[in-house]
Order: sequence, then structure tokens, then C-alpha cells
Amino acid sequence: MSKPAYRRALLKLSGRSLVKGTAYGIDPEAADYVATQIKAASSLGVEIAAVIGGGNIWRGAEASIHGMDRATADYAGMLATVINSLALQDALERRKVTTRIQSAIQMQSIAEPYIRRRAIRHLQKGRVVIFAAGTGNPYMTTDTAAALRAVEIGADLLIMAKNNVDGVYDSDPNKNPDAVRYDQLDYLEAMNRRLKVMDNTALSLCMDNRLPIVVFDIFQPGNIASILEGNTVGTTIAEAAQDVNG
Repeated sequence: MSKPAYRRALLKLSGRSLVKGTAYGIDPEAADYVATQIKAASSLGVEIAAVIGGGNIWRGAEASIHGMDRATADYAGMLATVINSLALQDALERRKVTTRIQSAIQMQSIAEPYIRRRAIRHLQKGRVVIFAAGTGNPYMTTDTAAALRAVEIGADLLIMAKNNVDGVYDSDPNKNPDAVRYDQLDYLEAMNRRLKVMDNTALSLCMDNRLPIVVFDIFQPGNIASILEGNTVGTTIAEAAQDVNG
């Protein structure tokens, strides 16, 4: 077994990683696939936490455009992330991966409350921890929640899973066949070029704490494990002189 290059990592998944194509809801096959990839990465001995979005069920920003109160819409989106977290937990535990969900909104019947020290203890015991309900605050994306939790738990790396896009491009590769992929970027380049890697709040938090980011395609099997082994996959975002190879 290869020796991992990282001790602890946080995986950010979009809600749409749990569906196929443009469908909504949760596809059991997609959930099983993601769980299999996480299990393979966890078997390396890396402590893995995850944050998953809720866009396959609900998009608060879109609801607010149509007149819904933005805070209410965002709270509904947080509940969607809890549903996705439960689906991912079930898929993982069917693969004998012990998993804990910690929610930023208390719902004691189905998830633990988010407690930083308890989360770290779970990770140290080899459990996968899924952070649900974002930060618990409206107007904050799950990208920001991922960056915040990664910093709080002392993760060495934030890995941003994209759906059928293998990194960061100078334009949308699904619309522009001549789009150019970046192998490496620094934080300010990603911000200044408005590359939409993640929202600026999340990116600024990573920059302030020198947390490297790897953007990759979740639907290329083995990518998560390969990244954690220290291989070059997708696009790395870090300080210009920062060592991101563990």
C-alpha cells in the first residue's frame, strides 16, 4: 500500500455528485460510486472529512431570485445538505466505513451537533466525518463551510470535486472546446481571473490559512486516492512558493 502524502484532508462534494446528468434527487448508483471512492482513499490511512452541497435537491439562491426570502431559502438548502449527508453515510456504512454526521443545525435524532474537538477525535479513530448544514448561517455557501471546517480541523488539503470537469479552466470547457486547463494557480490569480473555483469568501479563507486546494473530476475513478498519495491530478491552488506535495 502506498504511503499517503497527507495526514488529514477535507473533501468538498457538490450535491449533483449524487445524481446522473441533469436529474434531481439522489441516485443510489451515484452515491455508491462516491462512497467507493472515499473508501479507497480512507484505506490509505488518511483522515477524511467531507462537506456535500444540496443543489441536487434545492438551490436557495435560485429560490430567492423568484421572491423567496433569502434566509429562509438558505435554511431550506441546509436541510437539503443533511439529506445528502444521510445518503452518503448510508452508502459508506454499507461498505463498512464507520461514518459520523455532524450538523451545524441541531437535529439530535439523526446527527451529532458540530463540535470541533469531537470531530477531530472521530477522525483520529479512523472514522469519516460528514459536516452537514453548511455553517448554520444563511448567505454562506457550502464552499465556505468546507473551507471553514477544513481550517478548524487542521486539514492539510482541501480537495474540491467537480462533476466531469478535470480541473480549473480559463473558460467553461463544456461550452468552449478551446478552453485551457491550469495545472497550478496561486490564490490571487484564481480570484483576479474570476475563475469561479469557489466563492471568494471560501478562497480568501484558504489563502489566509495557507490551505492548498486541489480541483479534480470526481467521476474519474481513483482520483481522490491518487491526490492523497501525492500525485498530480487536476489543478492545484496554493501560494506560489508553497509545497503542496505533503
